[in-house]
Amino acid sequence: MGRYVIRRLLQMIPVFIGTTFIIFAMVHALGDPVNALFGDKAPDPAVAAQLRQQLGLNDPLWLQYLHYMKGIFTGDLGNTFSGQTVTSLLASAYPTTLKLTAVAFTVEVVFGIGLGLISGLRRGKLVDTLVMVLTLLVISIPVFVIGYVLQYLLGVKWGIVNATAGYGAPIGDLILPGFVLASVSLAYVARLTRTTVAENSKADYVRTATAKGLPRRRVVMNHLLRNSLIPVITFLGTDLGALMGGALVTERIFNIQGVGYWLYQGIVRQNTPTVVGFVTILVVVYLLANLLVDLLYAVLDPRIRYV
Repeated sequence: MGRYVIRRLLQMIPVFIGTTFIIFAMVHALGDPVNALFGDKAPDPAVAAQLRQQLGLNDPLWLQYLHYMKGIFTGDLGNTFSGQTVTSLLASAYPTTLKLTAVAFTVEVVFGIGLGLISGLRRGKLVDTLVMVLTLLVISIPVFVIGYVLQYLLGVKWGIVNATAGYGAPIGDLILPGFVLASVSLAYVARLTRTTVAENSKADYVRTATAKGLPRRRVVMNHLLRNSLIPVITFLGTDLGALMGGALVTERIFNIQGVGYWLYQGIVRQNTPTVVGFVTILVVVYLLANLLVDLLYAVLDPRIRYV
């Protein structure tokens, strides 16, 4: 196992370098960030030239990237165009997004797997049909539509919850945004769990466990569900990073000043250091989440061994 982890960590290095370079190049291709600083007003050519020199924008792209990578390994992600360090901005924004992601991930796991298990055990019954229709409906509706509708109904019209998150984004204010963020992923998890449970319920090991007289609950939880969760865990692992990236829309709707909120501000203002710094951390989250998923395979299925 240890050798496998080391090998996977070494494989992450070229993936990380290639991904961050592509992101770096794409962000720089959006336009001139100096012009974006002045909005609709045309900057003075002398001032613009001085700013480009200070920000290192006159250097070739590959040299700018090398300077950026050097900063990453020294803990310096650069400064925003307003003078604030990207590291401090990340430190203030990430805890909020982590709380939102934790709420969304919990909702996705509990309700997604729960609905999928119930539907898979009652395949072809009324509850199965209801779950399939409901999840298909959720998948068909864009997240921002779900967000605005629930915000209006539950927050504005009925006053059940706060329409926007308060200062510091307390957990109570993140339940509705977390549900919105997890809605589409929840539907996919439910459908995937339902399919694997329905297929594995006919497997030999399930019939054997039942024939041995094991309680129904033990057969379902210890044998059927455990073996059915491998593809679900794969989806959940990759979706963990997607939840943090997808928080951009949800945080804008509910005015949550997390990673998505500041990432959106950076894109609109063409604030290159902010965008690249935030996305770089998201890349790291994706890579670590995928490694964790691979390690969980061995926990769920004893037949899987890494050498």
